[in-house]
Amino acid sequence: MTSLSNGHAANDSSPSPSPSPLPPPPFKIPPIKFTKLFINGQFVPSLSGKEFETVDPRTGEVIVKISEGRKEDIDVAVNAAREAFDNGPWPRMSGVERARIMMKWADLIEENAEEVAALDAIDAGKLFHLVKVLDIPAVAGAIRYYAGAADKIHGEVLKASREFHAYTLMEPIGVVGHIIPWNFPSTMFAAKVSPSLAAGCTMVLKPAEQTPLSALFYAHLAKQAGIPDGVLNVVPGFGPTAGAAISSHMDIDKVSFTGSTDVGRAIMHAAASSNLKPVSLELGGKSPLLIFDDADVDKAADLALLGILFNKGEICVASSRVFVQEGIYDEFEKKLVEKAKAWVVGDPFDPKSQQGPQVDKNQFEKILSYIEIGKQEGATLLTGGKRVGNKGYYIEPTIFSNVKEDMRIAQDEIFGPVLALMKFRSIEEAIKGANNSRYGLAAGIVTKNIDTANTVSRSIRAGIVWINCYFAFGNDIPYGGYKQSGFGRDFGLEGLHKYLQVKSVVTPIYNSPWL
Repeated sequence: MTSLSNGHAANDSSPSPSPSPLPPPPFKIPPIKFTKLFINGQFVPSLSGKEFETVDPRTGEVIVKISEGRKEDIDVAVNAAREAFDNGPWPRMSGVERARIMMKWADLIEENAEEVAALDAIDAGKLFHLVKVLDIPAVAGAIRYYAGAADKIHGEVLKASREFHAYTLMEPIGVVGHIIPWNFPSTMFAAKVSPSLAAGCTMVLKPAEQTPLSALFYAHLAKQAGIPDGVLNVVPGFGPTAGAAISSHMDIDKVSFTGSTDVGRAIMHAAASSNLKPVSLELGGKSPLLIFDDADVDKAADLALLGILFNKGEICVASSRVFVQEGIYDEFEKKLVEKAKAWVVGDPFDPKSQQGPQVDKNQFEKILSYIEIGKQEGATLLTGGKRVGNKGYYIEPTIFSNVKEDMRIAQDEIFGPVLALMKFRSIEEAIKGANNSRYGLAAGIVTKNIDTANTVSRSIRAGIVWINCYFAFGNDIPYGGYKQSGFGRDFGLEGLHKYLQVKSVVTPIYNSPWL
């Protein structure tokens, strides 16, 4: 994902949330070029001829109709990927050759950054200016990072305890099924595709039905770069049909999924019930941010606000539970509310906007329903809680105080701009509260005390812990969860190794003076 490590995105002097979040975009949105399935190097209609609508969350209006991939289309795509893996050039190229093509692909993506950023803005409601300067460079960066690793996939010579010469090989796992979410359609595409390409795998990728546009555009650029036909196949469709077909397919060797915990369970079950394919899952989160008495209150409030409002809260590591030590709690709460009221909700093509619309009507209504649940549970609504404007899926930044740890707004992943604020006294109490969750994806700590930072970071059960920063991602930093937030890691060399098999090769040694 993109990296935002401080709270500078918050603008204290910004006006109140706009009552009319649809100013004219500053440039002409490009026409949609690719709406078909991308299979074996060609854009083709689905075998059923069925299509589905992808909707602009700024207005609720249909952008375009997309070919709907189903089981029979997944079968065709898997056959293409299997042929490309078993008999095609990609797995048999040297790492240097794969890297050269991947580097060219990254260059093409950067050359088309404005167009693909516009696709994510109209499809996902993401801020155009941030996608252009953060997400798309991150996509190109991830491709280059793993291209650089493609010729460094080495096994090791083993010092056997008996009279054998032994070594390991690291081989591509085979045909991979990728299922990616709608909140970061570009970033998650790169996080899955780049390492599996570098490893020498072939693949079938299903983008989220809400956000298929950028994945299809990337597939077009991949062919231009020289990635052979059948290596990368993109099949838009729905989870219960296309996603289920990937998870249960007997000729897919691995599934990598990012999304909800409930769907992750279903994928594990399908994988186990079919060919026992391995899976890696990056699932839900309810991440805590712990702010201690010695923190700079103003900076901590910026960080907390960014942690819940970046990407309109549609991010699995959002700091949706904020624990503040009692000595600074009152001052912190006041500053946080002031900053939230100044946050600009508006059209994602407006450079002044800090928060665009939620991805679709279902997510919009889910978030509003959780706001009502928070009120009914007895939490205090400090600010927000309502939709913005009367068109599109915009929601005000929303902050609850007097939240109890057993409330649903403190336990369930809302996936929206809704923050639960809680008070603590001691380090022990903060750690206990932070770990009181079925999730364990991320956590944040704000303190000037190195002992506090060390103690708390080692005590929280989460896959990534940020100290005095938040959303500090990097291609070389592994990312994934504990508990019901899943297993396996994206990014870093761990993100490459999960697409590789380790094979041991052993031969006897005769009459050697050395073992």
